[in-house]
Amino acid sequence: MMHPPEIKIIPEKIIIGLYEVMSLSEDKTRLLWKKFGSQRKEITNALCDGSYSIQVYDEGFVRGEFSHTTLFDKWAGIEVKNMVEVPKGMEILIIPAGKWAVFQYQGIPSAFYKMAQYIYEDWLPNSKYQLDHRPHFEYMDSDYLGPMNPEAREEVWIPIK
Repeated sequence: MMHPPEIKIIPEKIIIGLYEVMSLSEDKTRLLWKKFGSQRKEITNALCDGSYSIQVYDEGFVRGEFSHTTLFDKWAGIEVKNMVEVPKGMEILIIPAGKWAVFQYQGIPSAFYKMAQYIYEDWLPNSKYQLDHRPHFEYMDSDYLGPMNPEAREEVWIPIK
């Protein structure tokens, strides 16, 4: 059973990490995280031990223009205190301040489509909110069990207005 989200307002977040342009049909997530994992320890100004998996979609996503072949930027990163110490080869992404619907997800990536259907086809159309054009992200705490563990938990952050 899917549960309604918690609505949160957060300040801007500074993320340092790596990204790849991909689509759902040409998913490079595993390779992205493998590369990021080997370089993560180079980030010395992290705010916490958790990780962010971020999707940056174009404006068409807000209008429902999305398919398995739509390209988007997928990030693997961590939140940092400032932009002063950026390891070589890594990039900075700013997640703007704003309002978010935060859902709790437990499971493996191949089952996430059920959560996505609930969010975009059930909860959002029946809520008082609209999708906003900002990055979407998942936050995995430092005790995250890994993507293939059905007990793995993460927060799913959807930008709303």
